[in-house]
Amino acid sequence: MERPAPPQAPKELQILIVDDHPLVRVGLKAVIEAEKDLAVCGEATGQSDAIGLMEKLDPDLMIIDISIADGSGLELIAAVKAMKPDVRTIVSSMHDEAIYAERALKAGAMGYINKEEAPDRIVEAIRRVTQGKVYLSENMTERMLLNATHPTPGDSSTGVDSLSNRELEVFEMIGRGLSTKEIAENLHLSVKTIETYRENIKRKLNLESGNELIRYAVHWDTEQN
Repeated sequence: MERPAPPQAPKELQILIVDDHPLVRVGLKAVIEAEKDLAVCGEATGQSDAIGLMEKLDPDLMIIDISIADGSGLELIAAVKAMKPDVRTIVSSMHDEAIYAERALKAGAMGYINKEEAPDRIVEAIRRVTQGKVYLSENMTERMLLNATHPTPGDSSTGVDSLSNRELEVFEMIGRGLSTKEIAENLHLSVKTIETYRENIKRKLNLESGNELIRYAVHWDTEQN
């Protein structure tokens, strides 16, 4: 008589972390691997190495920061969605959820969690997203529902929220102290293109000069971090 096969242990969910801060990666890994069915299969600091590891390791889920070493977290989310639609993504960031959460969802993410949240919230977000559900804070969920069900007639975005994803990325890099040339190199664009983005940003934010733009961007970046 054949013995029944022993029950198989549940498959570990393989998670790839993309964040350019080593301490953040260490913390996330510790929280995730405290769960028996979750495992961190790799860590990346930027877009290019994240894509390489994604193709090599084939993770089930990726946790991505908005600001990464090269490229943009939003661009990476869109790239993952296009290349590996079955790989789910969650944003873990210090950036204002009110500005970035909806952008992240539109890019293809299924969750957004602020790094100031309690550690167990990231596990909650992972489990919710792996069930095919969206994870957002209660405040952001209510905000998006209100915007969808009770739009204000004639209302238009103002301030930083009015910037396109690319403009917001350039604005953030200005706030981090990067020059026009450095931003162009980071984004693989021409200096002239970045100058055009700077002019668009000044117009949308009602700023008069380049120095005023820099001060505004530095102040905004300081508040975000």
